[in-house]
Amino acid sequence: MQENVKAPKRSKKAEQRAETIEQILDAAEYLFSKHGLYGVTLKDVAKKVGVHHTLLNYYFEDKNKLFHAVFARRAVVTSERRMNALDQYEKACGDRPTVEGALRAFLDTDLDLYIEGGEAWKNYAALGAQVANTPEWGAELMDTHFDPVVLRLIDLLKKALPDCSEEDIFWGYQFVTGALMLTLARTGRIDKLSHGLCKSDDFVAVKERMASFMAAGFLQICGQGR
Repeated sequence: MQENVKAPKRSKKAEQRAETIEQILDAAEYLFSKHGLYGVTLKDVAKKVGVHHTLLNYYFEDKNKLFHAVFARRAVVTSERRMNALDQYEKACGDRPTVEGALRAFLDTDLDLYIEGGEAWKNYAALGAQVANTPEWGAELMDTHFDPVVLRLIDLLKKALPDCSEEDIFWGYQFVTGALMLTLARTGRIDKLSHGLCKSDDFVAVKERMASFMAAGFLQICGQGR
């Protein structure tokens, strides 16, 4: 009979180190989401955490390394969740995926993180929108963290729309991700335009509508909605 082997407990020092790093990442995420990469200094982050700025240099070397750590921390979570959702959807539907079904697996799974994850995840959403719209260096970050899951979605859309050109499918994805990034940015513009009828942080309302709206667009440009 095999004995259960308990994982070794982390030392108190290791736990304190991990907690401090999380506090730094949380503070940096908040500040980067509000002011961008170039609007934040290590001293700003240290001040928000309540530590000396040399401690940040000890853990992260420079601001770019800190920024990359902030971005990667949640990127891996959303990428894995969406990849699993797409895999499960394809397994469930077999050879008959639909455009809306694929989009719901991709979009709704991501939106659930911002609905359920509280303000920290919404800060990350705003940060992601900034990165996605910064071609000088943001595109490379998006490529690194999100290309596999995006191409997985594209593959399902091709199966759902076998007679649609690749060009139209990629343009369709461009429009989907554009709408998603504007949503995640929470600019407040729709609040003003609608006189409060719609709210930019109402991700529940977005989830109810976005996949259906985008699916109709795909069908239209692929000739099935005419």
